[in-house]
Amino acid sequence: MTCKKNIATLFFVSLSGFFFGQEISDTLKTSSVEEVIVTATRTERNVATLPLPTQIITGESIRKSGVSRLNEIIQEQTGLITVPDFGGGEGIQMQGLDAAYVMILLDGQPMFGRSAGTLDLSRISVNNIERIEIVKGASSCLYGSEALAGVINIITKKPQISDKLKGNVNYKIAGFNTHDASANLEYGKNKIGGELFANFFSSGGYSLSSDEFLNTVEPYRNVTFQPKIKINFNEKVNLSASTRFFMQNQDYKARIESQEMTGESLIKEWNHALLINQQATEKLKIVYDLYATHYQADEYLNQNSGQLFEESRFDQWFFRPEIRSHYRLGKNTLSAGVGMNYESLDRTYFADKAVLNSEYIFGQFEWFLKEKWNILAGFRYDHHHQYESQLSPKLGINYKWNENLSLKASVGYGYKAPDLRQLYFNFTNSAVGYTVLGYNVASEKLALLQNQGQIASVENVDFSSALKPESSVNFNFGGYFKKEKFSFDYNLFYNRITNLIDTKVIASKKSGQNVFSYLNLDEIFTYGAELNSSYRFNRNFTVSAGYQYLIAKDQEMTDRIKNGEIFARNPSTLETFQLRPSDYFGLLNRSKHTANLKLNYTIQPLGTTINARLFYRSKYGIRDSNNSQILDRYDVFVKGYFTANLTINQEFKYGISAQAGALNLFNYKDAANIPNLAGRQFFGRIQYQF
Repeated sequence: MTCKKNIATLFFVSLSGFFFGQEISDTLKTSSVEEVIVTATRTERNVATLPLPTQIITGESIRKSGVSRLNEIIQEQTGLITVPDFGGGEGIQMQGLDAAYVMILLDGQPMFGRSAGTLDLSRISVNNIERIEIVKGASSCLYGSEALAGVINIITKKPQISDKLKGNVNYKIAGFNTHDASANLEYGKNKIGGELFANFFSSGGYSLSSDEFLNTVEPYRNVTFQPKIKINFNEKVNLSASTRFFMQNQDYKARIESQEMTGESLIKEWNHALLINQQATEKLKIVYDLYATHYQADEYLNQNSGQLFEESRFDQWFFRPEIRSHYRLGKNTLSAGVGMNYESLDRTYFADKAVLNSEYIFGQFEWFLKEKWNILAGFRYDHHHQYESQLSPKLGINYKWNENLSLKASVGYGYKAPDLRQLYFNFTNSAVGYTVLGYNVASEKLALLQNQGQIASVENVDFSSALKPESSVNFNFGGYFKKEKFSFDYNLFYNRITNLIDTKVIASKKSGQNVFSYLNLDEIFTYGAELNSSYRFNRNFTVSAGYQYLIAKDQEMTDRIKNGEIFARNPSTLETFQLRPSDYFGLLNRSKHTANLKLNYTIQPLGTTINARLFYRSKYGIRDSNNSQILDRYDVFVKGYFTANLTINQEFKYGISAQAGALNLFNYKDAANIPNLAGRQFFGRIQYQF
């Protein structure tokens, strides 16, 4: 309670298309000179002058694609791969780094609810999105923890101060008994504007197997309600307030020891943001930002007799007041900010409510040197109470060679704080018998198990020092070329993560099972290249293509292979043999090659647009099947595959439009290895704009 009071005191005291972005433009706009982005610097910046790898997905291109949820549009972008988690949700992999290292923002505010490191992107409707800004590479100098790989900022529509009621309603029906209905209304008068968005989404789920009881994804339904208000007090001061409510119910089923059990999973989410923008002087702008969010997930499972078998809860709160200022020095901008974080989690398998507190400051200087050079330098210092504090610097340089060509390079430091699960988990699987303990409670709980006579042996592990945050160094070098109808951009990247937090056996039980905890163990690296190009044949026909090459490996395993320490077992002869460096494929769930091809054609006299997208992902490994401790070329792989999406848009008079199309047009399925890829799904949508 004291911390919450301190947060409030600090804040109040301080108060004193696809392809549619050009004429008929790209699905994913990249480095277009007309575009402005705020995520990369927290100031409005022209994309072409940024020294960081950035991408923009426009709201118009999202609408023309016909998709409904955020994961569907994200997975169509170059270098972004959606991966399933244990609960059927989808996170995002960026530059070869897991979803746990990608920060997801909604209108510049962090989203929470990562039960196992993954934030499910399907929680977010795309029907009121104005644009999505993607910044690749370590961004901890502005956003702190979880921004090692990059940031995805979903920017929703803002209230407009107009005395005319505007809005739209739309309804989509699709395969798998899917229904998506949305309404968006906006109205303003004098100095006050308001906007209201509501969405209902339901799915019958789908099954990729012949099991009549269990589905791959069980049926679910959710609602989103998001009101916003903006008040212009005068020319120098305005206030913006927004609230988002999200609630989802999903069927929960399990088969345990041949007994079929049923239950329900319930998610409730609430986000609230209050911002005051003050133009203190002609050169100085101050932003007062107060943000709070609450994420709650509860589920239960009953036996077929109706008796409760198990239940779990996940109750997370986050509060953050922040003050930032931007001072103009000619063309240059000096930014600075200070804030506090308060996070708590009350969860099943936690002995007590876990709390994380921190304070932070950050600074940034955007320097335009003559007409060709732009230098971006920044830092952030996070003072943590439960683990080591962190300093996160960043430096970027952009050189405008001429009107058609620019080059950019950046280096940054990122970190990811240990999450509350890694610090305070206390879980024992009642059926199997293994135990998982968070780092901060491991010594106490292990001693308790020893006193109970359950432990046979203990590993030599020191828990006296604090668990270190995972940290990374990120390098990017790229360029952009555009002339007449052709554009091309590239980015070369390298990431190295140290103090990677992973599970390790810390003791063995007399029952034969193990006790695990989370420790700083490994060091991994990723590197590769991303390429995007677009060619506009005429005002009606545009083609674009994207490609990513990726290598992602464990440094320790790479060294051990070179030293001849890693062996694999031949499944036929059961003989072991030494692995060579060329046998090491890399980390699980990483493809060396991913590519996309997108075509957009408009039939002007009919008002019809045809949008076709083709995607390729090369093979990737899913498990170590020969006891080599690494993913080698003799293990189990998912074969490379193609998928395709097709959307036809038709414009009518009086603000009416319609869509028809298909996702996963080729009906590619792999029930055993790709649970997040359903079969072919046809859809149709009708929309009325007024």
